[in-house]
This record gives sequence, structure tokens and C-alpha cells, in this order.
Amino acid sequence: MSRTRGVGRTGRLHVTVTDSRGRPHALARWLGPWLEQHAPLAARGTVAVALVTDARMRVLNRTFRRVDSATDVLSFPAFARGFGGQAKPQVPRLKPRAQDPKPQASGPKPQAPSHLGDLAIAMGVAARQAQAQGHNLATELRILALHGLLHLLGYDHERDRGTMRTVEDRLRRRAGLPAGLITRTPKRP
Repeated sequence: MSRTRGVGRTGRLHVTVTDSRGRPHALARWLGPWLEQHAPLAARGTVAVALVTDARMRVLNRTFRRVDSATDVLSFPAFARGFGGQAKPQVPRLKPRAQDPKPQASGPKPQAPSHLGDLAIAMGVAARQAQAQGHNLATELRILALHGLLHLLGYDHERDRGTMRTVEDRLRRRAGLPAGLITRTPKRP
């Protein structure tokens, strides 16, 4: 099976996994392909996942959410709906996007996939959560990546009256994952 640059195994989503400096991470061998395979059908384009330290996550969380602590996963959509439903670019980019594929000499020009956005996952937080939940780090990283991807696709469990939870539960069951992030996190008053 041939792969077009910028398109993953599914032909619709490509995931890159790096450290906080944009260098390929050893976990990229399985986390990127796993997310490509288990993503919802609506996920088309590219996603960059940065596996970062808790200290780096704390800075990101403080900067973009005004919360001075590390969190497990942050999502930075490439586009969000602004007032009037118009798409507007979001910041920051955690790493530069791959170059668009070059057109072929003959035949149709390949479509450059759109960039859905970036995810940051705190490795220390993920390891502690994995231990607390009684599963391994790989399982926790899958749960966090799936959760973050749903945010990139526009789901928001704090505002959507259970839609994101329903989608996350369905996808995690299909992927053989234990309780999702929304399910195991108590609702805030």
C-alpha cells in the first residue's frame, strides 16, 4: 500500500509524535499509528503530538489557561469557530507543520491535508495517572491522545451536554481501552 506524504495509514489522518523540541520521540513508532487507526472517521488531516515534561506542561497551562499546574493533555486546534461561525487561526504551534507534498508530473495534484492542531501530553502526569488507574503508561497515552484529538475536532465535554463523552466512550470501547478521561473525572459543580 503506498502512502502519500502527509497522510497516515488510514489515508485520512497523519499523526507525528515528538518531544517538546520537535524531535521524533521513540514512542512515535506505535502512538501515531494507533491514533490514526482508532480516530473517528471525521478526523482528516494532520495532528502533531508533543510528549513534554511536567515543567513544560505547567508553563503551557499557565500561559494558555491561566492555571499554574501541570495538566495531562492540552489541545491547540489549528482553527476554532469565532463569532459568526467564521474559522480563525489559533496559536501556538508546538512544532512546524510538514511541507505540502509536491505535485506529480502527471495525473491529479494531491490535496495537502489540513492541519487539525497540536496536542501536548505531560509524561509525568500520564505516568502517575496510569499508576493510579492500574494500567500501563502506553494505555494512558492512548487515552490522553484520543481525548485530545476529540478536542481538536471541536468536542468540548464542559459544554456539549455529553456528546464528547458518548463519542469518547464508543471509540475507547472499540479500541479496548479502560475508562476514558471524562468518565473517570468527577464533574465540577
